[in-house]
Amino acid sequence: MKYFIIPSEFACKCGCGFNEMKPDFLAKLISAREISDVSYIINSGCRCETHNKAVGSSSKNHVEGRAVDIKAIDSQTRFKILKGLISAGFTRIGIHERFIHVDNMEVEGLPPKVCWVY
Repeated sequence: MKYFIIPSEFACKCGCGFNEMKPDFLAKLISAREISDVSYIINSGCRCETHNKAVGSSSKNHVEGRAVDIKAIDSQTRFKILKGLISAGFTRIGIHERFIHVDNMEVEGLPPKVCWVY
């Protein structure tokens, strides 16, 4: 199945309209979606500085358009998403019981090849 990016799915959830995802990140995310062969529901994409602070984050990965949180509703879906992300070349993944965070902030100096849990 062919998956496409719908720009509005990445807009800041506070309603401000901020939406500046990096093209290289989105290209890799499209590849991951196609490999996973499941729809990705984006819980959080871009965040403006105010919203980022409101959700308790000090990291800039969402603010810089280099991160998303993908809804993961069950273990089988989570496995498919992880397989797609890793196969597409993502090397920074955080796993929560309700979502998977992925970023490519290694380009900004954060360590690659890491996986953490929330």
